[in-house]
Amino acid sequence: MTSKNIPENIKNKSIKETKEEINKILEKIEKGETNLESHTDDYDKLLKLNKHMDELFKKKLKEINSLGKKNVKK
Repeated sequence: MTSKNIPENIKNKSIKETKEEINKILEKIEKGETNLESHTDDYDKLLKLNKHMDELFKKKLKEINSLGKKNVKK
């Protein structure tokens, strides 16, 4: 899955918002509050949220690494 496949309403979420939505979906699944069709939709959304979260962490890692390099050069 590429970032092109992630809807804008997910791309605009922060790390905290993404984590909260993932937790809500997991809780719903664990409690058995979904039927098979809804479960499939939830799983698809989890994959997209997970991909988005991965991209957010990669972006933060790059920021941290670039800050570290700037501090080493001083």
